[in-house]
Amino acid sequence: LARADAFGSLGLSRRAALWEVAGLGEAPPPLFAAVETREPAAALPPAAPGEEVAEDYESLRLSLKAHPVSLLRGALDARGAAPASALAAAAAGRRFEVCGLVLSRQRPGTAKGVIFATLEDETGVANIVVWPRVFERYRREALGARLLAVRGKVQREGVVIHLVAERLADLTPLLARLAGGGPAAGAPAPFPVRSRDFH
Repeated sequence: LARADAFGSLGLSRRAALWEVAGLGEAPPPLFAAVETREPAAALPPAAPGEEVAEDYESLRLSLKAHPVSLLRGALDARGAAPASALAAAAAGRRFEVCGLVLSRQRPGTAKGVIFATLEDETGVANIVVWPRVFERYRREALGARLLAVRGKVQREGVVIHLVAERLADLTPLLARLAGGGPAAGAPAPFPVRSRDFH
């Protein structure tokens, strides 16, 4: 319960609750039962927002504090990745890049090798289509990334919007920032951002 931040309503942060649990230890023998053995309260530094969100995802697979991608938005903006919600206004055929947590990957037997993926960021979801030739080139990224950047062309069919992938990048190392792992030096950027790619 402490690891899942369940004591927040009682005024205990996740760190404080874990500290309290660690101090419980074994019950003392009867002879020492009346002796106070608890350590004094410690002044623990508050956890960074990214740490809190990372801990939430590790223990609950969700967070009510923030979406992980929202905490990385500055880095994603710098590489030219747009929020998923921007796809709604994008013209068909326009090149676009989005980045999000991979919610699902599907390869239906009737789809002739086409992969369908759903990415989620703090603004919504993006539906991705990966044709077999692109999948073969980016197989590792397509199958292994938890945080995936996709660059491709917008395809519109009525109200349904897909991004047809041309390039994929595994940005999972950026998630280390959330858990306090620093700025993820050397985070992969296998395709450069060029303004002409977005016209």
